[in-house]
Amino acid sequence: MTRATATNNKWRRRSRQEWETVFARFAASGLGIEPFCAREGLSESSFRRWRSLLGEPSTQPAAPAMEATGFVDAGTLKLGGTGRLELRLDLGDGVILHLSRG
Repeated sequence: MTRATATNNKWRRRSRQEWETVFARFAASGLGIEPFCAREGLSESSFRRWRSLLGEPSTQPAAPAMEATGFVDAGTLKLGGTGRLELRLDLGDGVILHLSRG
């Protein structure tokens, strides 16, 4: 299969299916965006735009699914208490909220 020249190919409109084929070739090429686009005669801005529209395949493993817990009753606190209070919430994805009093 012959590809169009860089000038001709760069400004040609492509369908969604054609862009999916381009991204399949990109994934198989092992190249970065700049060298791949130069080799294929593609505009980097169009490549990046279509990649964001179609969704980039994740290169990271999927996060484990978390079970929905709903409301968790943590009990009550005495009003006006002066003791030390520490609350640590693990929000997932490496985010931890740590609140302390006292």
